[in-house]
Amino acid sequence: MLCPFTRILKDALTDKRAVGAFNVGNMEMLIGIVKAAEDLRSPIVLQIAEKRFKHSPLEYVGPMMFSVAQKAKIEIALELDHGFTVENIRRSLAFGFNSIMFDGSDKPVAENIRLTSAVAKEVHNQGAALEAEIGVVGGSEGGAMYLASCARLEDIIKLGSESECDALAVAIGNAHGHYKGVPKLNFELLQQSHAALPGMPLVLHGGTGIAPEDFRKAITMGICKINIATANFDAFVAGAAAYCQAVAPDSRSYFGLNESAVEKIYENTCAHIRLFNNTEPLDVINF
Repeated sequence: MLCPFTRILKDALTDKRAVGAFNVGNMEMLIGIVKAAEDLRSPIVLQIAEKRFKHSPLEYVGPMMFSVAQKAKIEIALELDHGFTVENIRRSLAFGFNSIMFDGSDKPVAENIRLTSAVAKEVHNQGAALEAEIGVVGGSEGGAMYLASCARLEDIIKLGSESECDALAVAIGNAHGHYKGVPKLNFELLQQSHAALPGMPLVLHGGTGIAPEDFRKAITMGICKINIATANFDAFVAGAAAYCQAVAPDSRSYFGLNESAVEKIYENTCAHIRLFNNTEPLDVINF
């Protein structure tokens, strides 16, 4: 069922767990993600990033996401991930999304606060929630390349307390896409941020490639939403590749390809949900 974004995150924060926020690119990904969440009886956030619209047009994928969220057996929030433009923010709200992640992280802090506050006002007037971001999260998001970095504590506090946001994504050395080497998260900064903004749901972007023990540690320090995109895009490709390798060319079909891709998405999503919900020991978690 479609559920308020803020309630899903507040419940997770209270329970000392994190909600998996899974990016969607097509129908197979949507089927695998939601089946995993239903089987594990776990709330999730379904997301699509604005920069993915080239390959996954919002007018196609958005209604599909909304329909699935309404009919699902578990609680689901719908979020526009890394929204930049007013046009696409309004389009997402019109399609029934109940959360907007506005990305003003590449702006000076004062400008980020001003823009985020303006977006928050409009989003809240529509009954939706607003996630903000502070500090440039490294890696690749839709083609733009950045180095992993950390936000300043004073900037985290300012945006979190002055912008009317409902959740805050913090740059603590995390990065989108595939990490080059082992990511080194700044847990001291995360702990200080959580202490300075009690009750504020903190979000970790760039979840692909972070070690299970680091996920669990981050959750103890206020992270209650973790974004997963690249890992499931990779799982889709792996499922398609495995099917093509296992089945002779003259025996391949769309239906077999579909099922193989869905299965890989399902397995990967289940592993992340178990990790984020603290339902499995670390030594049995395999991505």
